[in-house]
Amino acid sequence: MYGLGILNGFMVTLKNFIRRPFTISYPEQRAPQHPRFRGEEFTWYEERCTGCASCAKFCPLGIIRIVTHPSQETPAEGDSYAIDVFDIDIGRCMFCGLCVEACPYDALFMGSGFEEAKYRRQDLVISVERLRTAEKRPSTWYRPQLEAQNYDPRRGEPMTWQGAGREPWPYHLPLRPTTEEMTTDREAKP
Repeated sequence: MYGLGILNGFMVTLKNFIRRPFTISYPEQRAPQHPRFRGEEFTWYEERCTGCASCAKFCPLGIIRIVTHPSQETPAEGDSYAIDVFDIDIGRCMFCGLCVEACPYDALFMGSGFEEAKYRRQDLVISVERLRTAEKRPSTWYRPQLEAQNYDPRRGEPMTWQGAGREPWPYHLPLRPTTEEMTTDREAKP
């Protein structure tokens, strides 16, 4: 009885010894990455951002800090804010993507990178200068307009803000009542 158990154990060991390994040597080889991967490198298009701070309001951890002032460039067209500070603390980020979902102008995208290891926690804060100068490779997570283009952030050229496009579906816009519904509501109130 003991001899057969040991022999079966050796057979399992021998079978696994000659099988190809499942692991990869990370720095030399890379695992395939899906285009929807939500990584640590945020992509921010300043041309689209109005400084409304919706991303900071909807962040459950409060890791986005935005400081703005009125830009006074186009007040007749509905002026946007000039952004002084736009910091994202990725050391505390859980990469839920609520900030991306909350952006009404498609100015903020999740990134596709994951190699953001630092020696100090202060270095884990992404500043506005770094967001401006970073290579724009947005993840296709929560962005159907990028998936429709078959965009892959790991291959090809960086994406411009015109190429990223806007989401054409109006399902996220609030429905406005018709004139008929508004007059009915007024008449119903005493």
